[in-house]
Amino acid sequence: MSDGGLSSVGNAARLLKAFLSREKEIGVSELARRLDLGKSTVHRLLTTLVQEGLVERNPETGAYRLGLTMFELGQVVQSHMDLHGAVGPVLAALREETHEGCQVGVLDGHEVVYIDRLESSQTLRLFNETGRRVPVHTTSSGKVLLAHLDEEHLTRVLEAASPLAEMTPRSITDPEQLRGDLARIRARGWSEAVEEREVGVASIAAPIRDASGRVVAAISIGGPAARLGAQQRRRLAEVIVEAGEAASRRLGWSPESSLAREG
Repeated sequence: MSDGGLSSVGNAARLLKAFLSREKEIGVSELARRLDLGKSTVHRLLTTLVQEGLVERNPETGAYRLGLTMFELGQVVQSHMDLHGAVGPVLAALREETHEGCQVGVLDGHEVVYIDRLESSQTLRLFNETGRRVPVHTTSSGKVLLAHLDEEHLTRVLEAASPLAEMTPRSITDPEQLRGDLARIRARGWSEAVEEREVGVASIAAPIRDASGRVVAAISIGGPAARLGAQQRRRLAEVIVEAGEAASRRLGWSPESSLAREG
């Protein structure tokens, strides 16, 4: 990116920050004065931000205010902050009980982003993946998140991810096979992935729900496949489901309210 491009991004950020003054609306002239920029420059920035929904123009006054997209972004930030607070103690307890690496992932497009992680206390451990993005269909966390999407949203995600990446020979690359796996995950309440993203690595995951019952994240245990064999995964499945429910309760969810809504 050119210096001019970087300068434009910086000026756009400064313009948005001008609304931290909590005034409902600000005019072009006042924005130009505060930012020490020409009116034409400010107007060009505003035009772009309006197109992106970050600000909007009041047709009656001609002044500008923050747009709906900024509100939506703020809600996402708030939900992630709430999520960090809810899962922190649960992750700590989960690692204490299992001695394996534990993490929380959220869906972003057709990828999983790990927003929180505690490393294994054992000598043989995995790479710390906080902030890393991975293909959604190759991880237990990703499959839990996919399993609880409505059909329309699931179709959009799978279309965006098409063709499904083959990370290892065990990766699921057939969308119909993946859908079958997701149906089983929904029925039993947890997911597993064995060498589907990386050879020698296995994981299991369960959903985290918000107060409305919507699945907003996945909590998982990961480790060397040799240590997380089939029998161990079955034993830990109950543990991970309980951890997901514990984190969900900290977000305001309760199984009683979910049953009432389903009824």
